[in-house]
Amino acid sequence: MKSVFVLLLSVLLGACAQQPAKPHVAKTPVPPATAAAAGCDCPAAAELPPLQIPDVERYAPPPVAVKPGEIPKGKEYQLMRPVGWEALEGFEQDNLQAAWGGLLASCGVLKKNELWRNACETMLKLPTPTQEEARALLQEYFSPWQVTNPDGSDTGLITGYYEPLLKGSRNRTERYRYPLYQRPDDLVTVELNGLYPELANRKLRGKLDGNRLKPYYSRGEIDVMQSPLAGKELLWTDDVVDLFFLQIQGSGLVRLDTGEEIHVGYADQNGQPYQSIGKVLIDRGDLTADKASMQGIKNWGRKNLDKLRDLLNSNPSYVFFRELPAGLPGPLGALGVPIIGERSIAVDPRYIPLGAPVFLSATYPNSNKPLRRLVMAQDTGGAIKGAVRADFFWGAGNAAGKQAGAMKQQGKLWVLMPKGFTATP
Repeated sequence: MKSVFVLLLSVLLGACAQQPAKPHVAKTPVPPATAAAAGCDCPAAAELPPLQIPDVERYAPPPVAVKPGEIPKGKEYQLMRPVGWEALEGFEQDNLQAAWGGLLASCGVLKKNELWRNACETMLKLPTPTQEEARALLQEYFSPWQVTNPDGSDTGLITGYYEPLLKGSRNRTERYRYPLYQRPDDLVTVELNGLYPELANRKLRGKLDGNRLKPYYSRGEIDVMQSPLAGKELLWTDDVVDLFFLQIQGSGLVRLDTGEEIHVGYADQNGQPYQSIGKVLIDRGDLTADKASMQGIKNWGRKNLDKLRDLLNSNPSYVFFRELPAGLPGPLGALGVPIIGERSIAVDPRYIPLGAPVFLSATYPNSNKPLRRLVMAQDTGGAIKGAVRADFFWGAGNAAGKQAGAMKQQGKLWVLMPKGFTATP
């Protein structure tokens, strides 16, 4: 049985190195040069029409499963080392009251874990503390542990993400013609930890062909006129690049043509590997690294409509969505609670327990201005791998998107662990 899964694993992982065949895309006239080309001020992104490209005919290519508050197994958690509170420069000045709602949301889940129960039950009894009360409680019930990398360094990459705001409809129209798909019924997920303990929390995804599991459809095979996922549309949107970035973020807001706003969240992924289209453009010489932001890619797309479909298809990964309950203050993270703008981060739960309070010390995007605050490790991400590594959630909308797209800072992380925790294996 294991030999079968070894073969299956090699087939699916082998698909990661393959790029999908490129469909024929009809040439589309490039719009006349904009005012930007003449050296004038560019109109705001919101004023531009949605970015759309022709439909094409069909051609013949995730969150880590962990328990909240779980202490990572093996040597990884030994990379945390105890320090004194004085090591957290900026902690005294942080507005802890702004972080308290996120802390209580985490504690609503973590209190089920023996390690966290006493501290969290105490926090939950004080929903609106003063700044002094919040600081005193944290210092009484928690101890700071600095996260370090395997090489002993204590600094790592801090990126940003956000909740996109898209325009959409529940019905397909000439304007709203790019679908968000629900999780397809024929997507098969195989948990590997039962057969291979060394692959715990790893999954294989594919589709059945008789009694064989094959790689699931790639982006290029899904985004076509006669899509194999027809009938599984959740919503329709008007901008193909906004939809692409929604899949990268994993959740977002959609403002419907009726005026209603709804949250959509990650439901699953097709199992295909992720490829950064910004890196593709850089490697091809089409954009320089400083221009390969979300807005830079959209600007390139407006000037190269005939090449845009091929660029998007160079990333075979595809995310499926579900509609989230109404009234949420934010998108749901991997912890299962709404994440809060500028107070939540995504982490690698092999090194930092999911749900834990974390003190972050970094800088604002493209600046030396300190960004030091208490945040909650309430989410994970496919690209968030490593110990001193985090993705900072900026909130929803275009302004948050600009901050997130520009954020590639160096930073440090301290996890606040309940007193009594030890890193001894």
